[in-house]
Amino acid sequence: MRDARTLSGFRDILPANACVKEEMITTLKKVFKSFGYVPIETPHLEYADVLVDKGSEEIQKELYRFRDHGGRDVALRFDQTVPLARFIVQHKHLLATPFKRYAIGNVFRGERAQAGRYREFTQCDFDFIGTTSIYSDMEIIQVIHNSLLALGIEKFTISINNRKILNGLAQYLNVEDKIEDILRIIDKIDKIGEAKVRNELLKATNIDSSTSIDEIIKFISIKESDEQFKEQVEQYKSYNKLMKEGLEELESIINMLESIGIEKEHYAIDFSIARGLGYYTGTVYETLLDDLPTMGSICSGGRYDNLTKSFSKDGNMSGVGASIGIDRLIAVLEKLELIKEHNTTAQVLILNIDERYVSNIYQLATKLREAEINTEVYPDTMKFKKQMKYANLQGHEFVIILGENEVNDGVITLKNMDSGEQMSFGSFEELVENIKR
Repeated sequence: MRDARTLSGFRDILPANACVKEEMITTLKKVFKSFGYVPIETPHLEYADVLVDKGSEEIQKELYRFRDHGGRDVALRFDQTVPLARFIVQHKHLLATPFKRYAIGNVFRGERAQAGRYREFTQCDFDFIGTTSIYSDMEIIQVIHNSLLALGIEKFTISINNRKILNGLAQYLNVEDKIEDILRIIDKIDKIGEAKVRNELLKATNIDSSTSIDEIIKFISIKESDEQFKEQVEQYKSYNKLMKEGLEELESIINMLESIGIEKEHYAIDFSIARGLGYYTGTVYETLLDDLPTMGSICSGGRYDNLTKSFSKDGNMSGVGASIGIDRLIAVLEKLELIKEHNTTAQVLILNIDERYVSNIYQLATKLREAEINTEVYPDTMKFKKQMKYANLQGHEFVIILGENEVNDGVITLKNMDSGEQMSFGSFEELVENIKR
């Protein structure tokens, strides 16, 4: 006998979570399509050289890499952005640009398993390829904003920064050669605090001048809520061209968000947002839920202007995008008790309490499905109490009773499982109207 077990960091998804996940994905697809994004799919497995050196050093260590049966060096994708770059170059003759895509699928990282973090997880990516327009960066924020609202999430903050700003600061301090380490470390400031960031910068970068580290800490600590915020930011524009460009791009995005009416409570400038992946070149985003920020970002991304250069000499194709981590989002919403679990996709359960009326029951179920109401019939003639217990466990919204009394009176009884309210209807049309309402 073998033990029935799963690998550490991997899991089975039971119906309660799978139903929630499927509904979330359906909702997100509607939002993506409303902006004109089209679906694509890429393989889970890629040649390893497609993926190596594209993520941070930490992600490279987490890569699932091996030799396949043909002796080829292959790896499981760690995100959906790097495969997108390969996809764009390989199929560019079939694609119009700008190209807007979404992709929903599983990715793999051999990281330490913890709450909301798994070694296999689902990402919902949306990307805008083939344009350097700052308005495409702004549109990604719109998609994030609309997606979370569509999922019923009202308290969230999209933190926005620009890699050019951080690169410009490093250039000003003459520590450009340490930029990758600097970005990786400051990206952890919310998790480990200022003191540990300072120590890690000293240890990992060997920056000679503590003044440089002070300057980095000072800059990333500037808050939009500070009274002198605009004056402080304006001073940094004089440091160099790169920093000025990044700050002005950030200002343009904020101005556009204000002009289209995105609520200010849903976005903020945060100079500590760096994003650990090395391919980001401009705007970067991270999204936290206001009521549980310690769970980390549930949607992040940014601009990448050099991603396709590894695959083509014919010129680089710019892009900007973000990714919603569905599994982490579900874990967060469960903690906040914002998810109502159910183990069924059927809205209605029709009870089977009298063998004489089985034909009536199945005829009614057929008509309800034709009216686009998901309907399940309890298969066995059982006691009322046992069937109601099943409905409660599964999470059906409604139960329909069609027994001797109902058939004799020419009515259908509908019970709302949330409120406990029970009503009888003399026509099928009235029943459908009430279920849908």
